[in-house]
Amino acid sequence: MTPITSLAGKSVAVFGLGGSGLATAEALVAGGAKVVAWDDNADSVAKAAAAGIPTADLRPIDFAGFEALVLSPGVPLTHPKPHWTVELAQAAGIAIIGDIELFCRERRAIAPGSPFIAITGTNGKSTTTALIAHMFRTDGWDVQLGGNIGTAILSLAPPARDRIHIVECSSFQIDLAPTIDPTVGVLLNLTEDHLDRHDTMERYAAIKARLVRGAGTAVVGVDDEWCSAIASDLDKRGTPVERISVHRPVANGFFADKGRIFEAEDDAIREIADLAGIGALRGVHNAQNAAAAIAAARAIGMSDLSILEGLNSFPGLAHRMEGVTRIGKVLFVNDSKATNADAAEKALASFERIYWIAGGKAKTGGITSLEPYFPRIAKAYLIGAAAEEFAATLAGKVETVMAGTMDVAVAAAAQDAARDGAAEPVVLLSPACASYDQYSNFEKRGDHFRSLVQALEGAKPLVEVK
Repeated sequence: MTPITSLAGKSVAVFGLGGSGLATAEALVAGGAKVVAWDDNADSVAKAAAAGIPTADLRPIDFAGFEALVLSPGVPLTHPKPHWTVELAQAAGIAIIGDIELFCRERRAIAPGSPFIAITGTNGKSTTTALIAHMFRTDGWDVQLGGNIGTAILSLAPPARDRIHIVECSSFQIDLAPTIDPTVGVLLNLTEDHLDRHDTMERYAAIKARLVRGAGTAVVGVDDEWCSAIASDLDKRGTPVERISVHRPVANGFFADKGRIFEAEDDAIREIADLAGIGALRGVHNAQNAAAAIAAARAIGMSDLSILEGLNSFPGLAHRMEGVTRIGKVLFVNDSKATNADAAEKALASFERIYWIAGGKAKTGGITSLEPYFPRIAKAYLIGAAAEEFAATLAGKVETVMAGTMDVAVAAAAQDAARDGAAEPVVLLSPACASYDQYSNFEKRGDHFRSLVQALEGAKPLVEVK
């Protein structure tokens, strides 16, 4: 835990007592703050009270008596409308912040300059965060890994000069962190997402840009117009920028070409790594992740040898291009984390002969943007609420099976792929949808796919996708 001493003796309202919210309340209490915590969910309030957190309904309390409202990132700050606690805090003129902001304040107070890498982007941030953490662990560092990737940031050990924090940040978390200032800030990419919470793409991009604007060194992917503009703005502000690209060489930074990562410095170019044979880093999207990780590690001072050792031993993440098994020549891949079309595109671009399991709760635009990859799809097996919409998009272009549920889809795809004459047919779960129609989250969806695949005759654990 990181006790928050910067608010010792101050009265603080906390709303939202899920995993990160409860950890935040505990850290504030441990640091000496006078906490009043609440949640719209009675079970969450009861759990917090049982953990010794002071709880009370915040509605009748005068917010002018609070130093700040600490909000969980899942609670609406601005859209579709501000939560009632936000309206009360705004009326009282107090700060509205989150756990990332509390961590940044504590870091400046107790260990200024301690190494801190923060990663964001629409897609790829979890893999990049995990890869950076793995590289530093391999290099012998005391690594604290958390944030949006799983462990709440305030559940991690406190900042220290001999300890590195590597933290994935969502747009919701950054929106509640006005003074975020990592040693290295990584912005991978930006595509339309979460506009129900941010209203416009301009606002979404501005929130993401905050993470790199406050960084000592900014690592920015420049393969989309939004991030390219952000990198140019950082140049004007005088922030050191390392550009990364998988589409073209850069003058200063890191770029990928056919799985090889190059470093460019004043137009001098040298090869840093070759990703060929690293199953967990397969595909162009993972070349971007690897380039960003290399840039971040280099900014902290990691040697080329340690970088290579970390890349070559990276096991990958569950639900992100996760190789589950190979039965005969058929490869089974769990990419349940692909909750939108842009994420699914990365997986479809990585394989040549695909038996595609897709569907769930559709997002804006559906899968129309994936049409260039339809020739790679031998057959699609559609599940969930989006099945009919996806079938209409695929009509006349890809043979489809209205599977409805995961068990039907896996059984049919496995059977069809086994009869395919291609060198390596792939049964790919890459839904291009949220999971909420049939599963509580993408992890549950991916776990179900994995368990079904592992139950197939001839299935054995796959250590590495190659």
